[in-house]
Amino acid sequence: MIQVQTYLGEIEAAMQENRKLLAVLIDPDKFDERNTSEFLRKLPNTTSHIFVGGSSVAPNRTDEVVAELKKETGLPVILFPGDQHQITDKADALLFLSLISGRNPEFLIEQQVRSVEKIRNTSLEVIPTGYILIDGGKETSVQRVSQTRPLPQTNISQIVNTALAGQYSGKRLIYLEAGSGANHSVSCEIIREVKKAISIPLIVGGGIKSSKQLKKAYEAGASLVVVGTAFEEDSFQN
Repeated sequence: MIQVQTYLGEIEAAMQENRKLLAVLIDPDKFDERNTSEFLRKLPNTTSHIFVGGSSVAPNRTDEVVAELKKETGLPVILFPGDQHQITDKADALLFLSLISGRNPEFLIEQQVRSVEKIRNTSLEVIPTGYILIDGGKETSVQRVSQTRPLPQTNISQIVNTALAGQYSGKRLIYLEAGSGANHSVSCEIIREVKKAISIPLIVGGGIKSSKQLKKAYEAGASLVVVGTAFEEDSFQN
């Protein structure tokens, strides 16, 4: 029997082989489809995935942006939705996010339940993901929309325990997020300690503005690093 490699399977294989992955995050509300080709040409040649999503996105924008991206690139386009309205069957896969660092049921389970009718009629690969918001030194849109507080970077044991709780409850990925445009990215110490504790792939994003920070996140144990604002603003430092 021939086994078809899934998008999650590719991330898991990369972790096992110590191959480092890079996702570029596109906020549909900030993206101009007229510049899609130019934007894609500027991406680092190490880019392995494109994530699409934001804390709040205008109706139909995700669908429009994903459709344009799929015309221009063969890279996997994976949804990183802030709510059920950002789901489109034009993408390849969906990070089925639960905000496990917060205690707001709306983003722990209610949005997920509301999304089921839309997801079940698509061919999207659904990837259960534990999403942990880390204090990045400024209030982020995720914090405002979700009405939850980020975990302080000084409380490493709480972050590790939250990540492990996500793994124990069946999440297949753990995503440490400092928030879009964060002043401080997730510390290397946090990445190292979480990586030591879990046995599933670790994604890290928020506040990464340079290749030096990218390298440090990889060295600390991130399997996949997400860069968003720096590429959107064309300010990523090589």
